[in-house]
Amino acid sequence: MRKKGRDLLAAFRQTFLTLQNMTPQAEAEAELNAASARYSYNPILRWNPQVEDYFIKAYGSLHFAQISKALTRPSCYSCIRVNTLKSTSDAVIEKLQEIMRKSGPQNDVVGINWKENKASNDIDLDMVEKQSSLQNESITKCQIPGLEYVVFVKGSGPHEIDYGYLPDKPPKEVLVSRKCAEAVLRGAQVYVPGIMACSSHVEEGDLVAVSVAVEQPFPDGGWGLGITRGTVLQGLPTDPYHFERNGLYIGQGTTMLSRAGIFRASQGIAVDMNNRVFKLPSFYDVLEGEIFLQNLPSIIAAHALDPQKGERILDMCAAPGGKTTAIAILMNDEGEVIAADRSHNKVIDIQKLAAELGLTCITTYKLDALKAVRKRNGSSDTTTLCCNKDNNDVVNLRSDSGPLGNGVSSTTIVGSNADTTFKENVSNEKANERTYTSKADIRKNTRRMRNGPGRNQSLGGRVENSKGFLPNSFDRVLLDAPCSALGLRPRLFAGEETIESLRNHGKYQRRMFDQAVQLVRPGGVLVYSTCTINPGENEALVRYALDTYKFLSLAPQHPRIGGAGLVGRCEFPDGYVEEWLKPGEEELVQRFDPSSQLDTIGFFIAKFAVGPKDNI
Repeated sequence: MRKKGRDLLAAFRQTFLTLQNMTPQAEAEAELNAASARYSYNPILRWNPQVEDYFIKAYGSLHFAQISKALTRPSCYSCIRVNTLKSTSDAVIEKLQEIMRKSGPQNDVVGINWKENKASNDIDLDMVEKQSSLQNESITKCQIPGLEYVVFVKGSGPHEIDYGYLPDKPPKEVLVSRKCAEAVLRGAQVYVPGIMACSSHVEEGDLVAVSVAVEQPFPDGGWGLGITRGTVLQGLPTDPYHFERNGLYIGQGTTMLSRAGIFRASQGIAVDMNNRVFKLPSFYDVLEGEIFLQNLPSIIAAHALDPQKGERILDMCAAPGGKTTAIAILMNDEGEVIAADRSHNKVIDIQKLAAELGLTCITTYKLDALKAVRKRNGSSDTTTLCCNKDNNDVVNLRSDSGPLGNGVSSTTIVGSNADTTFKENVSNEKANERTYTSKADIRKNTRRMRNGPGRNQSLGGRVENSKGFLPNSFDRVLLDAPCSALGLRPRLFAGEETIESLRNHGKYQRRMFDQAVQLVRPGGVLVYSTCTINPGENEALVRYALDTYKFLSLAPQHPRIGGAGLVGRCEFPDGYVEEWLKPGEEELVQRFDPSSQLDTIGFFIAKFAVGPKDNI
């Protein structure tokens, strides 16, 4: 009877498979194909529906889909800016090649296609062909005139990874947060705080698949994870985010701790990533002071400003200091570069970077960009300049003014051309007081320990406050405005931005621009840039600037490798109309498209020439 029952069951199963036009072998193949699709990297970027409709109106459905896909992937290369005050591109390339030879061969490197935009920019065709001919090399020098100090190091990906899946035996797995995953895609390791869940019985030295938990919509309209840290993954459909993790596997690594150790520790590397979907070389602790890792559009933004030796230049929102130091190097460290930011800790980071690169013409201040202009009838204290001839005419700022609320000592340095008396409110009242470690500093140090050590051989210091600067007191101003950052990549989630929040970004940037335009002298230059694809923060800001300040005009940018801006307008369902560029203006701005063959982040640059301000 039992045998007959088994035979009937087998016959039924065979009949069912036949009805489904699928043999047992085909069924097994289908299961393996499903596993292959699951254990892959094919993310879909989720947007707020209204924001997605807005971007589709701006770019078109197909183009926006291409942008969204590109944003989920890192660039295929790393862009390095050489500190020409300490080294040369050729010397850096030789050193990097030696380092890469010692670390092993590079696999499946891919090239950078410069031909995509040759019809819409000022790059010489011969240069384009020469740059393209170098793509079989893993490290190349940029061939764009004026950017010979930029070096490209190619990476590779996406790679298919065999995670060792077997029917009824899924691989051991570690589930990480979205922000952790984005860092891993850029080349980082998996640190303890980034792990959300883990398979049971994971021991130190185990090979694990690394997947991502991306925010999901909540019934109340918000977004979140809704997962308890420390959850056990069984590899079953009942696991949290089991189906949502399909196509969200970013690589394979070796655990440095057991499961118990991972959720007991507070810091350190949890998974050593040795098989990545995207392979990009790491430059941690490599040639410190000689190179700086920076996105190509950010380097172009500093060039668009066209800083000259001896000028006084302001970087209004300077953190983390990449563009500030790029400007100083373009000036050959001769002149004065004021770097301002509202964050105390970020200002210190700028100081450390300037010291690491050996730059002396950079002065840092803690200053809110919305309060950058000092009123002419306001009180100001005269700052005395004390010259130290034994240190290449480096000038230390000292002040006898009273405290500014939380008085700090002056620590910043300016170069040999600082022959002007500054009128900044600076206090050194507490310079000799005993320092203490606050709870905020403890938390910050804990975060730094989790993320690994910072730069070596860098000088710290306290931060000067500023009450702003007098109108027309700068030759050039760079406003790299805080923005929605929707051009940064890799990005695995974009649902947090709404139409309202995007409009608020634009309002905030207009207020900062109102400050910046007052600080540039007539005949000077103002450069505005963002790292977002949002036209409301880019072209709409340019429209506002040109319509509000008649003495401003768009100026050509060199070099020009980005695409044209967006022309026209966008009408929203609520009746709001957003005006963009007018015909003829689109070629005077640079828009970097992450889906283009340049393979950069999303970025925008506008350069304004400042005319006479007689009418204001």
